[in-house]
Formats: sequence, C-alpha cells, structure tokens
Amino acid sequence: MDNSQDESENDEQELDESMENSQDESESDEQEEFLEKKPLRPCTSPEQSPASFGQPLPKSPIPLKATPISAAFPMPQHKGGSSHDPLKETPMSAAFPMPGPKDEPSDDPLKATPISAAFPTRRHKDDPLKATPMSRSFPITRHEDESSDEDYKPFSGQKKSTPLKTAKRTQQAECSNAGNTKRRSIQRSLNRELAFSSSLSSNPNESVEEVMIMFDSLRRRILQLDENEDAGKRADLKAGSLMMQNGLRINNSKIIGPVPGVEIGDIFFFRIEMCIVGLHAPAMAGIDHTSAKHAGKDEILAVSIISSGGYENDDNDTDILVYTGQGGNSRHKDKHDQKLEGGNLALMNSMKKKNLIRVVRSAQDPFCNSSKVYIYDGLYRVEESWTEKAKNGFSVFKYKMRREPGQRDGISVWKMTEKWKANPATRNNVIRADISSKAEKLPVCLVNDVDDQKGPSYFNYVTGVEHSGPLRKTKPLQSCKCPSVCLPSDTNCSCAQLNSGYLPYSANGVLVKHIPMLYECSSTCQCCQNCRNRVTQKGVNLNFEVFWTGDSGWGVRSWDPIRAGTFICEYAGQIIDETNMNMGDEEDEYTFCTSWHSDKVSRWNLGAELLEEKSDNATTENLKKLPVVISAKRSGNVARFLNHSCSPNVLWQPVQYDHGDDSYPHIMFFAMKHIPPMTELTYDYGTRGAPPGIKGKFPNACKLKKCLCGKRGLMH
Repeated sequence: MDNSQDESENDEQELDESMENSQDESESDEQEEFLEKKPLRPCTSPEQSPASFGQPLPKSPIPLKATPISAAFPMPQHKGGSSHDPLKETPMSAAFPMPGPKDEPSDDPLKATPISAAFPTRRHKDDPLKATPMSRSFPITRHEDESSDEDYKPFSGQKKSTPLKTAKRTQQAECSNAGNTKRRSIQRSLNRELAFSSSLSSNPNESVEEVMIMFDSLRRRILQLDENEDAGKRADLKAGSLMMQNGLRINNSKIIGPVPGVEIGDIFFFRIEMCIVGLHAPAMAGIDHTSAKHAGKDEILAVSIISSGGYENDDNDTDILVYTGQGGNSRHKDKHDQKLEGGNLALMNSMKKKNLIRVVRSAQDPFCNSSKVYIYDGLYRVEESWTEKAKNGFSVFKYKMRREPGQRDGISVWKMTEKWKANPATRNNVIRADISSKAEKLPVCLVNDVDDQKGPSYFNYVTGVEHSGPLRKTKPLQSCKCPSVCLPSDTNCSCAQLNSGYLPYSANGVLVKHIPMLYECSSTCQCCQNCRNRVTQKGVNLNFEVFWTGDSGWGVRSWDPIRAGTFICEYAGQIIDETNMNMGDEEDEYTFCTSWHSDKVSRWNLGAELLEEKSDNATTENLKKLPVVISAKRSGNVARFLNHSCSPNVLWQPVQYDHGDDSYPHIMFFAMKHIPPMTELTYDYGTRGAPPGIKGKFPNACKLKKCLCGKRGLMH
C-alpha cells in the first residue's frame, strides 16, 4: 500500500492539525477559517486551500458544540418554517428547486409540490433511524441546464472579513483558476431513480453501516473525478456536506450515552464520518455538549469528546484518560488561560451530574504518516477536575475520566496489536509463527485461543494461481506508454481507457468502485512498478493471523486497521476447468466459484452511482463470462481460510494484468468497509443455484456450506 493519503498529504495534514488544535469553541480561528470561506464545491486548482470551503456561521454567545448540525450547517428554509424536524425545516424542494408542472395552479413551484407530498413517507414516532428514510432524503432532479455545481451552496450566511493569510491563499487560487475556466465541473445532480429506491434498514447497526459505506463510496468517486480534472482536494468534506444537505445521516438528535448502531471499537478515518452517524456532532471541535434542564434552569452537559493529540492529554492508560480542556491554544490568536465556559463548563457539569460521556481516542494511521485513525472507546465518567500550567505557561483545565467497567475492548485491542507488530513473539497461543514460510512479505501466524486444536491439514502455501492448461488468449495484453507512472488526468493512458477512462485506484491504492473487470498495468506497460495501477501485483501489506474459531473452523483476521477499499489478498490456488467438474459431487471446502453477489455487495457502489447517469453494477451477462473455479485444497494462501458471512466485510473483484483471457481473471479481495484490528475477515460465498430469472441449473452453482452466521460471533 502506498504511504499517501486519498487527498493531498500536505493539505490533509494542514486541516487535520487545525482540527486537532481546535477543541476551542466557535471563537477559535481554526473554526472561523474553516467555515468562513467559499461555498463547498470542487476547486479548479490543486493549489487551492482545502480549508477554503464553506461560509460563516453567525456570531453567537452559544458555543458551536452546543449547536446541532442542522444549525451549524444551515440550509435555506421555507418562510414561516418552525418545525424541529431537520427534514421539515429544510424541504428538499427548497434546497434543490426544480420547475413545477405546467398545470400546477400555484405560482410558486417550490410550495406547489413539496417533496413530502410527492413522495409521502410514513413517520415513525421516537425512532430517529426510521424517521429519515433515504427515499425521502434525496433531492429531486435539477434543472436540465444545471450541468455544474457553481450554484452549489451547502452553507449559508454572510461572509466574514477574510484573514490576511487566507486572502493571499484565495488570491493565488483565483489566479490559478483563471487558466482553468474551460475545465469540466464535477456533476453534482443525483440519480433520481437510485435515490428514491434507497431506504435505511430498521436495524441500527445496518443503518450505520449503510450510511458509512455510502459516504465512503461517494468520497472515493468525488476524489476520482477531482483527480481526473486536476481539481480541489478534501473529497471527504465534499461528500460529507453533500450527504448532510440531502439528509443522509442518522442519530440526528444529541443523546447522552451509547449511539444506536455504533459499536465500541468502530474506527473512522475522517471526522465527518462521526458526524453523519451521530457519534460526535462537531466537525472540528473536540467537545460536544447539549442543554439539559435541572432545577428549572438550563445546563450544558458533555455528551462526547475526541482525544486527538491537539492538547497535552495523558492517554497511555486504557481505562483512564486525563483530558485537557479547550481554549487558549489557537495558532492565530494570542494564547491565554482557559476559561470555564463552553465545553470546559459542560465537562465540569458532567462531573457533578456523573453522566456518561462517549470517548473517541485516536492513533497514527500505520499506512499514512499524515493521517489519524479515530477509535470509539466507549463510555466514561468525569471523576475529578483541576487546573495546571501547560507547557506554554498558561493555565488549562484537566479532567480525569474513567472508563465504565464491563464494556467490550476498544483502544486496548489497538494497543495490543501494536505491541504484537513490534514484537510478534509477544503474541500468546501461537502454534506457528509463519505458515507462509516467508512467501509473504509479512509473516502469517497461526494461533488458537480456544482449545487444543493443533492446526489445519497440510497444504502448499502459494501466492498466486496455477493454470492446469493453456489459456485462450483472445486479445493482447494492455500496454500503456506512460513514462513513469499512470496519472489520472492523462487522457492518453490506455490502461485508464480500459477502465472506462479512470484509474481504478486512488493515490493510496484504495479501490474506487466494484466493476465487472478491472485492468491493471501489465508487464508490457512502460510505467514503473510503483505505478498506482499495480496494487494487487505488489502483494499483501497486512499483518494476518489465521485463528481457530471453533464452529467455523479456521478464520482470518488482521492486526492492522483496514480502510474500506483496501486490497486484502488474492484467492490463490489451482485453476480448475469447470466444464470437467462434476457439480453433483460435494465441493471441497477450499473451492472458490464466481457466484452472484449479495445485495450488500451490489450496493457498495451506491454512493458513487448517485452521481452517475446510469448504474455500473455487474450484470448477469458479465458474470456468465467468468467460468473460473479455483481449488485451494492442495495449494493456496490465507484466502482459503476466509469464512462465509451474510454480513460480509470483504468483497471479491476480478482483476486482469498478465494474460488476455478475460474468462480466467485473478480473484482479488478488497475491504467493503472500515475493519478494526482483530475483526474476522469474511465474504459472502454467494447464492446457491441460479440467480433470479435464470431457468435450469446455472453452470457456476457451487454447493455452499451451511451458513453458521447466527451461531458464532466475531472477536470484534
């Protein structure tokens, strides 16, 4: 995996530092700079600052952290609107206007056909997950002549005076933009058919998963479009703003205690992800709080905090966190003593009330030096508070927080796996230190924490596939002429042209979309081995362990956090000619057959497809062209131990790079979602028999083992 971020590393680091240092409230320069710039839209210059999106919030004595997201990111409202429902406060028809029907009697097309009337949805009382179905949350189709997002304004309000540093940056960007006026803008209109066919699950965990997968799919696609146009960075902010504008978020109301659907140990690579699932509402501030009535008066109580390293926190203990208050540490204002207001006051009140507070800790992303990973560590209470002098000489508030007992492991799992990676000998219950015998770049250990099972039956560890006969080379290998590496904006790259005009991976090797066939650069391409379009050829970059599950035999998990779209491994083994297979006999347990993807896998592209004219889902015709069957019984790799799940976190993607027969591609596995360390890796083995609409016996209908999803649980 490349050690580069999806976005520009320098830009990412600059804004991340701003975020980390802004546990301050709305008086912080970092927040003002983030919110006071232009409306959120694609930059037309790579030099444009990533912090130049958005417009200011009105000055208020109430801290930003006490402000709901619906107020912090305002949208235009109907006249007279007074509902407390965010969806009612800002009708889609007002945020994204379209012409009314010709026979509409009203002079105001926005009021004549409100979205709630055109697409009525039954409301569920007191259920925030059911109260905001996706089918109601998307905007209606835009005007036919709206082909760009120049009018796309996710923030409202009057623009504040621009600081000198920002003004210079903006002037530079505008000068650069002058030469890019002919560049095509990224399409922001949404596919109406897909949008209105979407709906959130009634299961909170599934709803959180769907929203997270949609966000990252949208983010990856926006980044891909931006790169092709050499446009702006920070696709995460663009995707997050677009989702919030369309109501694609859950757990909107601030609550004390656990958030439905968010589990302890869940990981996030962007702060905006925590906003859209309701774990931590502020996009930047480190303390989130809400108002509560006590003895007839309003008090503010803390509901969540993020310990991201911007202040001098003591977070070495997995059960105790000494958290530094907010304020006085701005990079753009004079430093000063912290004040007992805003988040500091909320934490002090929470200490007196002893209410539960959600705590998110952070750690260094092992694959990107400029990035952090955020880990939800569960519920804490504030035990005591005091003031002390910080290193800068000014007084700060300190809060000693203790983790509630009896919760599942959170940051402790992370610290444990970091210890193992530094010294694998510290891992207990190891049967064999490396079952790959150094065939992989990193050792693959075999462990059993359950019973006395000694290990799987013998097999030859290989990292690729072996063909039993000659291949039918129906076309020559792809061969690009890129001098060094393939660039996303190079329209002459033949490999990009094979992939519908786009490089299929982001700069850090993350798969953008699941497609019928992915073409990587071949041995005849002129680009070097470090080209981003050679991700799977570079091999495995994760620390795997094969472990004994009990009911499901041996399984696979990683010591590393895995970002959605990350390459996992190839299904290695021997290619079998499926025409010579007797499908009536029971298949051995180590056989892979191309099968029909589950609904979860087919919806992995949904966020990206909402920006498209049509769906790129793999069709029945596409899958009919893949007769490949791979047996890993006698030879294989870690993929032979991947178990089935009806809620998988891994998907398979056909990849071609070393021959011209598309009937027998490499089967590569990628992460469907963010996967915390020590979580079992699973994929959906597919449907039995033929897919819907196919009569008779389907040739690739492998006999699948009985599903044991309901009988076992993952470590995480």
